[in-house]
Amino acid sequence: MAAAEAAMAAREEPPGAEQQQPGAMEEPAAMEEPAAMEEPAAMEEPGAVEEPGAVEGAAAMEEPAAMEGAGPAGEAGPGAGPGPERPELCFEEEEVQHEEELLRNPFSVRGWLRYAQARQRGPRPRLNQIYERALRELPGSYKLWYQYLRQRRAQVKGRCPSDPAFEEANAVHERALVFMHKMPRIWLDYCQFLAEQGRITRTRRTFDRALRALPITQHRRLWPPYLSFVRRHPLPETAVRVFRRFLKLCPEEAEQYVSYLRSVGRLDEAAQVLARLVNDERFVSRQGKSNYQLWQELCELLSQHPDRVRSLDAGGIIRGGLTRFTDQRGRLWGALADCYVRCGHLEKARDVYEEAVQTVMTVRDFTQVFDSYARFEESVIAALLDTQAQLGQGRDEEVELELRLARFERLMSRRPLLLNSVLLRQNPHNVHEWHKRVALHQGQPDKIIQTFTEAVRTVDPQRATGRPHELWVAFARFYEDNGQLDDARSILSRATRVRFRRVEDLAAVWCEFGELELRHQRHQEALAVLRKATALPSRRAEYFDSSEPVQNRLYKNLRVWAMLADLEESLGTFQSTRSVYERILDLRIATPQIVINYALLLEEHGRFEDSFKAYERGIALFRWPHVGDLWLTYLSKFVARYGGRKLERARDLFEQALDGCPPQHAKTIYLLYARLEEQFGLARRAMAVYERGTRAVPPEQQRDMFHIYIRRAAELFGVTHTRPIYQRAIEVLGDDAARELCLRFADMECKLGEVDRARAIYTYCSQICDPRITGSFWQTWKEFEIRHGNEDTIREMLRIKRSVQATYNTQVNFMASQMLKVSGSATGTVSDLAPGQSGLDEMKLLEQRAEALAAEAQRDTPRPAQQVLFVRAEGAGVSEPPLSLQGNPEEIDLDEEGEEPDEVQLEQRKVPASVFGGLKDD
Repeated sequence: MAAAEAAMAAREEPPGAEQQQPGAMEEPAAMEEPAAMEEPAAMEEPGAVEEPGAVEGAAAMEEPAAMEGAGPAGEAGPGAGPGPERPELCFEEEEVQHEEELLRNPFSVRGWLRYAQARQRGPRPRLNQIYERALRELPGSYKLWYQYLRQRRAQVKGRCPSDPAFEEANAVHERALVFMHKMPRIWLDYCQFLAEQGRITRTRRTFDRALRALPITQHRRLWPPYLSFVRRHPLPETAVRVFRRFLKLCPEEAEQYVSYLRSVGRLDEAAQVLARLVNDERFVSRQGKSNYQLWQELCELLSQHPDRVRSLDAGGIIRGGLTRFTDQRGRLWGALADCYVRCGHLEKARDVYEEAVQTVMTVRDFTQVFDSYARFEESVIAALLDTQAQLGQGRDEEVELELRLARFERLMSRRPLLLNSVLLRQNPHNVHEWHKRVALHQGQPDKIIQTFTEAVRTVDPQRATGRPHELWVAFARFYEDNGQLDDARSILSRATRVRFRRVEDLAAVWCEFGELELRHQRHQEALAVLRKATALPSRRAEYFDSSEPVQNRLYKNLRVWAMLADLEESLGTFQSTRSVYERILDLRIATPQIVINYALLLEEHGRFEDSFKAYERGIALFRWPHVGDLWLTYLSKFVARYGGRKLERARDLFEQALDGCPPQHAKTIYLLYARLEEQFGLARRAMAVYERGTRAVPPEQQRDMFHIYIRRAAELFGVTHTRPIYQRAIEVLGDDAARELCLRFADMECKLGEVDRARAIYTYCSQICDPRITGSFWQTWKEFEIRHGNEDTIREMLRIKRSVQATYNTQVNFMASQMLKVSGSATGTVSDLAPGQSGLDEMKLLEQRAEALAAEAQRDTPRPAQQVLFVRAEGAGVSEPPLSLQGNPEEIDLDEEGEEPDEVQLEQRKVPASVFGGLKDD
């Protein structure tokens, strides 16, 4: 190459011509850059002519070299060698122009490309001759070589691979690589061309030459087609060697190697590679697989092909995964057992399954392992049955089959117990699961005792889930049910020394101990047990002090004391029972029920004052609302005992009870207080108590309180004394309750003959009665006016009804519908009600219309029809126009409202004088 460069440098540049100087050749180092390997897009198509700017940019890539070919005028080059004399060439007119241009400037890449493009459709030898002449002048031009090689490959496309033209094309490629050996595109095209010819060995060697010639930064462009080439041919040994070389450059692509090894059946090496990947913590899968997924593939290989994977210890690897991937133990155990099954080691597989069901920690893993175990046993039994069906059944085969069936039945019967073991391995302090385990051993006393013993040794009371004392109690009852009372007492005695987390657990054990003695009629022993439980410890501690053991806090547990008090009442003496209750009160652990029981005990033995003192001690211990039952029982017992003999003391007790009493608990005490005054005190004081009660109780109880107040006032002082009570109740109560009291008040006045008072009551109550809702009130008032009123009073009642209805008609929707009804408008919007006033506020229009309706109702004084013959009051004969002429849309026609055929005959009956009231005197 140095000699060629010197020869080309010695040439003189033709004057006035644009040419490529040999000195402009690119150094080899510059050709190793990645940018030099990319070919322009314009050169992809054959025969494409380069633009002027592109030729200048590619001129730096040309490299001189000696090659065979013709000179610019077609004479033989130095490397052409001797040959037959060729005829003189004939040029066309267009070719003459290109030849003349090339004579002036033989080193112009652009000129040669234009010449080749012009002869693109001509004979192929002539086109090849042009390229050969161009490359003789410019042997280092990448563009010329690339276009020439494309033309040679296109010329042999579709021919038989044994055609000599292929060898000629291959020779051209080899000549090109002498100069273009740093160009990866040339190597890739040549390797692909050889692969299409089916020349496997030559293709492989060419790929190897390319890898040696190109810098390592360009190898990533060669390896994908190289690997694709070796995969296409059944040459596993060659492919494996190629892959091994590739992994030295790209170790992260090991998964491709594994997939190829599995495809060609070389599973042992695939397992080895997978094992290395799993153990390499720095490996990152290009396919996005996690370490567990790779491990799963490895386990699948080991378990499904144990006979073909010999270099790895399948059992050791899978057992290593059991400690590494604890959340997938079920699948890994199944894979290990499957490995032994495929190897034919059925007993080892069964041992693996047994180990798995006894060590898994989750229900999911247990389900997977147990189902696999069951399928394994079924498959073994099915295989034995098939073998016996084919070969006949002998004695040994029958015994083996029965053994397999017995194993399978035992496995299925053990499933609940094995599942319970899994749950206990998760939490050995789960009391409920221990009880279930005992139930599973029903009918097996030895197993039950063993389970109870293991449970009480395993369960830590401080970490237990559930009530740990129930295990001791159930253990003792098991011995008791089997008649071993001494063992039951021994168990309970040991349980009393256990440091439970809560005092209630230890108290339950002592109570169970006492009940055990009572169930077997050992009353004194039961008393002794409970007295021992309630004895003061050597070191006293607060009940909720968790730092102290429960044995030092048991003396304040009410459950044990309550049971001891019950036993003392039933079996002991009065003094011993009283001392127990006194100790309970001294320890301040009593409940209201304990205080009541103590007081009743004293009362049964005639100690009334002592019982009242017990009530007072209990009241001092509690506050409202817990003290309510004590006060009620105390007051009832005191009143029943002394009646009116100690009235002042009773009043003081009631006042103390009411002092600080919440409103929701005051009603009963006020009623008891009032009854005391009625029976033994003054009626006036009783009324005062009722009055205080109506103010003290909450609003939801005031109604009942007023009813009782009114009833008692009527019984004690007469009906007339209830009027101020009614008036105050109507003022205080809500609308519904006030409406009911108004009706009762009016009815009472009617019975007393006070018609005007009753009418005034109805008039007052009408202000809280919406005619659309409380129709029953207006019907009652109407019936009242028919019986006791006249034409004017009915008219007044109707006027009030319309006025009240207009007052309640304040909702926007109702007002809008009324205005639409009056105006006859077909639309439903408020703006349609006042045309020409769209600027006014819609709510203001509704308010104006509501005021108009109310004013119209006040002005409305309708005249009754002529045929209604009520007796008129004097001075009430002013004639008025009919209501229909006034345009009132809510008029009430008396003929339709209240007249019935039997009431028209009023003109024939004499009206009582009481109807007129004071009007008759006027």
